[in-house]
Amino acid sequence: MKPKVTIGYHASHEQFPPGMLLGLARKAEDAGFGALLSSDHFNPWTSVRGESGFSWAWLGAALQATSLPAGVVCTPGYRYHPAIVAQAAATLAGMLPGRFWIAIGTGQAESEGICGEAWPPKSERNDRLFASATIMRSLWAGETVTIAAPVRTVEARLHTRPTQPPLLLGAALTPATAEWLGGWADGLITVAMQKDDLAEVVEAFRHGGGEGKPMYLKVDLSYARTDEEARSGAWDQWRANVYPAAVLENLRTPGEFEALEDLAGPRMVFEKIRISADPKDHVRWLRTDIDLGFTHLYLHNVNRNQETFIEDFGNEVLPEIFG
Repeated sequence: MKPKVTIGYHASHEQFPPGMLLGLARKAEDAGFGALLSSDHFNPWTSVRGESGFSWAWLGAALQATSLPAGVVCTPGYRYHPAIVAQAAATLAGMLPGRFWIAIGTGQAESEGICGEAWPPKSERNDRLFASATIMRSLWAGETVTIAAPVRTVEARLHTRPTQPPLLLGAALTPATAEWLGGWADGLITVAMQKDDLAEVVEAFRHGGGEGKPMYLKVDLSYARTDEEARSGAWDQWRANVYPAAVLENLRTPGEFEALEDLAGPRMVFEKIRISADPKDHVRWLRTDIDLGFTHLYLHNVNRNQETFIEDFGNEVLPEIFG
């Protein structure tokens, strides 16, 4: 028997104000989307087109305004102490049992650097991430946590805990990171990429201890009713985000992302994002993802026209996937 597949809507706080995203979440539920994924950044990628809503406040509203499950990808250990992330997640999971999950990753300097700390190399960020995961799980289990390093925590204890702790996924963009977190995360979340590259991430995760664990996928796409609109929307909104993670995670300000926009060529952008005005193309791409083992797919239409995307995918894409 094939596992159940969920297709969700991605709420991009870096592009749209939270009130608008709340309305879009309702529209997505009405159209047949089965879940929500929230981004979580302090800064947008570009100041001209950007927003910066607080995801945790929005999540409470979205979970109340819809009946959908929801998750968020965040970075504990910098602007959020992991004890605070654990408390926030415990509150949502306790109020809405079974409807909230969380993924954690090593983050980007653009959002985490606002605290003024030195931005460490990836190896040190991995150590802090694993320590944060351990702290969060200990707190959800009712333990009192005191550790000196790498994330100093003194007599932290959660007095309000959910009956069932939320699922704790690990975020990975490369096979090396996917393999590393396969042994300790409850599951994987990654982003859509070329099929062979995505298959490598999947295989690495399973090899590292993730066999049998759930795999979630954020799918960056640009859909409009003409290919020209889809391409122009992707170019307008997303051309600063197509560089390798090793580059993007070390940028500090929206201005630095904007500088990269001037260097990006159309081919670079259009090869990174699934761009098509034909719903059949998107059905085919999603079926390939599902064949790789992804059971939760969150669709992020990177252009501005969210309403058309939600309507057309609800009418022409979701029924094909679930039909």
